[in-house]
Amino acid sequence: MSLEKNGKTKQVDRRVRKTKNQLRDGLARLMEKKSIKEITVKELVDEVDINRSTFYLHYTDIYQMLEAIEEELMNELMAVIKRDRDIPFNEQSLPFIESICKILAENRTICVALLGPHGDIAFIHQMERIIAENSFQVIVNKYPNAEKEIGYAYDFCLAGCVRLIETWLKKEQPESVEYMANMMYELVTNALKPVYHHIMTTP
Repeated sequence: MSLEKNGKTKQVDRRVRKTKNQLRDGLARLMEKKSIKEITVKELVDEVDINRSTFYLHYTDIYQMLEAIEEELMNELMAVIKRDRDIPFNEQSLPFIESICKILAENRTICVALLGPHGDIAFIHQMERIIAENSFQVIVNKYPNAEKEIGYAYDFCLAGCVRLIETWLKKEQPESVEYMANMMYELVTNALKPVYHHIMTTP
């Protein structure tokens, strides 16, 4: 009886995941065309061909659905950041960058929508803030007297990386996670070189 019950539970879990993935992909497609405030539950369920009642089994409305998706994505990112927050910014940090890129690639459709013209700017700022609060602090700890100089360069790098990720995820055949992680690491490292030089040569 226990095995039979566990089997049924797994089937239900798979169905729930499948339904939520359908809804998420449908929402992403609609967000490429219009803002979240213009999307209705009817439009979404028609897009993915499910019953309206099925939607309400999981979410109360479109806004709550988007909030749940963003929270799940942010929790995945935070787990990686907390795990690797003490790693210095050098080649040892490549696995950290790869982990971030992997999460974004696995959530490609909704990430493209969130980063696009009809996306959620508040979510983007939250993601930037969380990454900055952790990785930026690693660099500042190394050069505590140059927080202002590093801050300008870091903001430049962070904005560039967000745009780079958006371009990457939009491609029909995007490059590998490893390729993008290496590219971001090299771009950020090169952008910070003049700042490091200024720090080392300023009395």
